[in-house]
Amino acid sequence: MLPKAETAYFAIADISGYTSFLAAVELDHAQDIIADFMDTVVKGLRPPFRLAKFEGDAAFVYTTAGNVDGSLLQDAIEGAYFKFRRRLRSVRQASTCECQACVAMGDLDFKFVVHHGEMVKQKMGGREELAGRDVILVHRLLKNTVAEKVGGRAYVLYSEAAMRAMGADPVAQGLIAHHETVDVIGDVTLWARDLDAAWREEDAQVRNEVTRGDAYATLEFDIAAPRETVWEYLSVPGQWRKWWDADDITEESGKGRRGVGTRNHCAHGNHTNIEETLDWRPVDYYTVGITLPIPGAPKIVMTRALLDGPDGTTHLELRVAKPKPKDKAFVDGAAAKFAERMTAGIARLRTMVEGRQFASSTAVEEPTMQPSTGRFLTEPVKSGAQR
Repeated sequence: MLPKAETAYFAIADISGYTSFLAAVELDHAQDIIADFMDTVVKGLRPPFRLAKFEGDAAFVYTTAGNVDGSLLQDAIEGAYFKFRRRLRSVRQASTCECQACVAMGDLDFKFVVHHGEMVKQKMGGREELAGRDVILVHRLLKNTVAEKVGGRAYVLYSEAAMRAMGADPVAQGLIAHHETVDVIGDVTLWARDLDAAWREEDAQVRNEVTRGDAYATLEFDIAAPRETVWEYLSVPGQWRKWWDADDITEESGKGRRGVGTRNHCAHGNHTNIEETLDWRPVDYYTVGITLPIPGAPKIVMTRALLDGPDGTTHLELRVAKPKPKDKAFVDGAAAKFAERMTAGIARLRTMVEGRQFASSTAVEEPTMQPSTGRFLTEPVKSGAQR
C-alpha cells in the first residue's frame, strides 16, 4: 500500500553559532553543553510536538494531533526557548570551568522555523522518516534573511500556512512580515517573532503568583495525566468547557493570543463570572482575578498552579489570595461553593484525561536523546586543552 498523507505541524529548533562554537573550543565540554541545551529545548517542545530526528545542530519535531490550539502551540515554542535561556543562565552561574567552551557557551542561541502542511511516513535505513514537499520546505526555510529584520539570531519564523492553521492573527500579535523565495517552491509568506526581545520581556515581568505560603485557602487535586494535558484542559476554553459546569465560556483577547490581559466570560444561566488573567506562565501556573455578578462583590484573586507528581502525574493547586478583613466572610462563602463545584468538575476531568494516549497511534518512533554527562559543571579542564 502507498503511504497515507497526513496533515501536521512541523518545527525545527536550530542552534545558532554551532559551527563557530565547535571549531574554537574543547570538544569534550562543547559536546556536553550542546547535548544539555538541546535536551532542554526538545523537552520544552513536548507536547504538542514529538521528536522526528536530530540533524546535527538541529532537532526536527512534528505533531499530527487534530485541532492543536494555536495559542498553546506558540506557548510551546516560546516556552522551550525561555527554558533554554533560564538553563543557560543557571549553567553559567554554576560552572567554575574556564575552558574556552564554557566561556563561549553564551554565544549559542536558538532559532525556530514552524510550518503546516502534509507529509507521509516512509521506511529509510530501517526506521520511519517523514517525507513530502512541506517537510522539504520547512528545512529550506532555515536558510533565510530574517535575522536582518529582528536584529539577532534568536527568532521563531512561522509560515503563512502555519498561522492560518492556528487561526492566529500575526498583525494583532505584532509579528514581523517577511518573505523568502525558495527554489522550485517559489515565494513564501512568513511571520517572525524576535525571541530575544520576548525573553527580555518575560524575564522582566513582575510575577503575580499566589504562593502556597501566602495563600488564604488552597484546594489540591492529583490527576493521573501529564502536566501539559492538564494545563490545556484548564486554560483552553473549548477544553475547559468539557468538564466545568458553565453553560458557556467565551475568551476575549485583544492580541488573539492567550496571556496577561485575557478575559474569560463564564456564563451560568443569566449570570456571568469574569476572569481576567493577571499572570501567565505556561505550563507552571496562571493567576486570575475573578469578578462575580454580585453588587459590591470583591475581586477574588486565585493562582492555578501545576506541579509534577510521581510517575507522570500532575498535582494541581488552586490558591486563593488573602482577602481584606471586610471581605473575609464573602470569600469564605464563595470559596466553599467553589470547592464543591471544583471537586465535582475534577472528577469529570479525570474521566477525560486519565489513562488516555494523546499522541498519534501512528507516530514515528522517537530517536534516543544524546545524554549530557554534565562534565562542564563537574570536571573543569584547562583552557585550550584539546582531547
